[in-house]
Amino acid sequence: MSELTHASRRERLVIVCPGRGTYNQAEWGTLTRHAAGSAWLSRFDALRREQGQPTLSELDGETPFRMSLHGRGDHASPLIYACALADVLAIDPARYEICAVTGNSMGWYIALAVGGALPKDAAFTLINTMGHLMQTTLNGGQVIYPWVDDQWRPQPERRRELLALIETLHGQDGSELYLSIDLGGMLVFGGNEAGLKRLIEELPPLERFPLRLHQHAAFHTPLQEGVKAEARTRLPATSFGAPRLPLIDGRGKLWTPWSTDPEALWDYTLGEQLVTPYDFTTALNVSVREFAPDRIVIPGPGSTLGGAVAQALIQLGWQGLDSKAAFQAMQQSEPRLISMGIEEQRRWLVDEE
Repeated sequence: MSELTHASRRERLVIVCPGRGTYNQAEWGTLTRHAAGSAWLSRFDALRREQGQPTLSELDGETPFRMSLHGRGDHASPLIYACALADVLAIDPARYEICAVTGNSMGWYIALAVGGALPKDAAFTLINTMGHLMQTTLNGGQVIYPWVDDQWRPQPERRRELLALIETLHGQDGSELYLSIDLGGMLVFGGNEAGLKRLIEELPPLERFPLRLHQHAAFHTPLQEGVKAEARTRLPATSFGAPRLPLIDGRGKLWTPWSTDPEALWDYTLGEQLVTPYDFTTALNVSVREFAPDRIVIPGPGSTLGGAVAQALIQLGWQGLDSKAAFQAMQQSEPRLISMGIEEQRRWLVDEE
């Protein structure tokens, strides 16, 4: 009875896995600090060597950081996966219960591993392969732009205007332009060079926006049809299984341990997910509403996804949040959104012994 009582006091966590762009200069060395000597990292390094690629340990610990190298999809994607995995494995299970897992864009692949739908090594092969395919084709690109105000409060009219730009510009003089990711208080646009150029010309400058994302292809748009076809031939469905934990995908669909068809999960992951918009905001909303977590946790590396998550939580009114100031006040008193890429927040979850 005492064990049951103790277990019932564990805090409930929703894990939100990060996507591309979260491993930068400041994150170099993170993997070495948190996972050096682990058996799973040794296996990942061996798989990289077999492919003639630099190992993750070399990239993170020996090769000086260069965005032109470390930011490549075939290097950044597995580095981000390994850093996130190290963080999740470090969460103290005596104090915390992971009740559901979701992710942003490439973070969906990480979620498959964290949720148990793919073994660690199979998830690595998926992520390494997709990073390679995206890098070698690098078809199109992405631009990010906010639709909330400086207090992260929703501005629906601005959102409607931004979405209308897609309809206006797509098809003009060879322009291709699509919604790529609905990312909290921001929209990520994907398109070809002509489409992105026209978009940037139309968007009013706002601090650092519009922001062109470095070495990103037009993820989650029809421009990835070729990558989709190649991925489905290289990555069979046999590695997929039912998850151990509930997963929420880029449409807000819930995949449960007791009802998941593994082949359907593979078909979504290497099908619709690649060529249609990824609705991260809806995925997060479903996660919070369905599982009522005590805290939301973003594994590392980095903490860049924290703003988008906070913006989505403000839209939802989670914990009474209605502005950036309210979110910051909550975080100062007791962080309910924990970015494990921030060491002082990571310590909330990790048993330091």
